Amino acid sequence: MKNLSAGLSQILPKMNVVTQMKSKFLMLSVVAPLALACPALVSAAPLLGSDLASFTVLGASTVTNVPTSTIVGNVGVEPGTSITGFLSSPGVAVSDPQVTSGLVHATTAVAQSAQAQLTIARTNLALLGAGVLLPADLVGLTIFPGVYTVPAGTTNLSGALTLDGQGNADAFWVFQMPSTLITSPNSVVNVINTGSGAGVFWNVGSSATIDVNTAFLGNILALASITMNTSATDLCGRALADTGAVTLDHNSLSGICTGDLAGSGGLSGGLDVTTTPGGPTEVVFLPYAPVPGTTVPEPSTMILLGAGLAGLAVLRKRFKKA
Repeated sequence: MKNLSAGLSQILPKMNVVTQMKSKFLMLSVVAPLALACPALVSAAPLLGSDLASFTVLGASTVTNVPTSTIVGNVGVEPGTSITGFLSSPGVAVSDPQVTSGLVHATTAVAQSAQAQLTIARTNLALLGAGVLLPADLVGLTIFPGVYTVPAGTTNLSGALTLDGQGNADAFWVFQMPSTLITSPNSVVNVINTGSGAGVFWNVGSSATIDVNTAFLGNILALASITMNTSATDLCGRALADTGAVTLDHNSLSGICTGDLAGSGGLSGGLDVTTTPGGPTEVVFLPYAPVPGTTVPEPSTMILLGAGLAGLAVLRKRFKKA
């Protein structure tokens, strides 16, 4: 019996080691394929952060208004404290009869967060690169979705501009304006053949001036200031100034669109910002989504669209290397 006990005392530890090794091997055989099948999680978010998207008018130094203007969405300033032409109180969100579906924020926590998100949004738009070069004056053009650069000029729009989404509800247009954005009186931006997922972004390197009676559309993200001259409108978009003032004069602006563009969040769609833990930030295009009631494009159209997006990808790579 002593011999048997001694033998078992030597065998049992070895069996335990073998069992442990088998258990570890089994865990590895299960976990390793799962690790390969489940890469690092990718998070995606809209280009405009939620606090930023709540503002239709946002200034950095001041917001000045000659009443009466009509604003749908928040009005705010940060880090400046001066808002004239609207009821306001520093640090407190205040209601004003000119503002619906929002409040007036002078140096509130929400305005501070929105300003930080504005700087990030402008940086992310720059990641898309220069895109296709357009003439300084966009008058008379019909432009399909994509990324474009518009050089400075005495005017960037002296008449009508049409943005044609070609039946894609998630169409996007990004206009990189290295210097200024200037429109002439009575100019018009039309957005057609798109829907609730569309986005229009004017990334302005200095200041924007939307002249008298201009019917503008889209989100103006300006490094410096934005001036809306008398009776100019932006009924589907925003006026967002990163470091300067926003000046209004009997204007109508809305971050909530109607008609075919209803649900587009003030034309803030079309793009997502993706990040991975420890990885780069990228701006990606949303996939094609047909506008309800329209037919899917012919294969030849999809090939042209794919070629255009591929070209944008190449331009983005070149831009990153530069």
